Amino acid sequence: MISATDVSVGYDDKLVIDGVGLRAGPGEVVGLIGPNGSGKTTFLKTMYAALRPRAGLVTVDDEPVSALRGTDLARRVAVVAQESPSDLPVTVADMVLLGRAPHRRPLAPFVREDYRAVATALTRVGARDLADRRYATLSGGEKQRVLVARTLAQQADHLLLDEPTNHLDIRYQHEILRLVGTLPVTTVVVLHDLNLAARYCTALVMLDRGRVVGAGTPDEVLTPDAVSRVYGMHVERVYAAGCLQLIFSPIDEPGTQVPASA
Repeated sequence: MISATDVSVGYDDKLVIDGVGLRAGPGEVVGLIGPNGSGKTTFLKTMYAALRPRAGLVTVDDEPVSALRGTDLARRVAVVAQESPSDLPVTVADMVLLGRAPHRRPLAPFVREDYRAVATALTRVGARDLADRRYATLSGGEKQRVLVARTLAQQADHLLLDEPTNHLDIRYQHEILRLVGTLPVTTVVVLHDLNLAARYCTALVMLDRGRVVGAGTPDEVLTPDAVSRVYGMHVERVYAAGCLQLIFSPIDEPGTQVPASA
């Protein structure tokens, strides 16, 4: 379980997050959505103690995340951040092996169990064939899959992902999120694509200008009125293969009418 209660975060004199809360339990995939500048990444950073809140509390299994240090935090929380390393002179296998570091004593060598975890993680994200490549030579999408593999090798109980589908083609966007949904962990994921959020998240928290403007199931949060108000687009809801999907059109498009709420 990971939760945030009345969290406020600011930079200098600017309040970026104002009283935001979230609760994610085992097996849940909670999506953080909202337009650019709504505070999604700032809030996620607070959840893994990269930022200190001005007010409020973030807990992991009822323990304040601020009290967790070093390997203790890394054993329990795995993170794929937007600011990923790009030029480290390591192979893909070595990059994923870094996810095993929290399970080893300082300076202790990696063992067969660690290498087995790396191979399994790379296979699960479809990147086993990249194991011997230099990480710096990979495309953006390949790097993203490797970073997800690193979190899988880390085997933490809580997974925090900031735009994990960034740079991925359509196939891998769906494969990565489908994989995340099968993991027996607690997941919070920042997503820009609302249709991916609707399909793969069990719950959503919608932010706008640093505040929560919607929380609940995708069906409850992604209403035409709410999405139109926050994103400035006309929205129509349809259901394809049992999944909620949104169709967008610009507000100023000739002949466009505001759709009735579905």
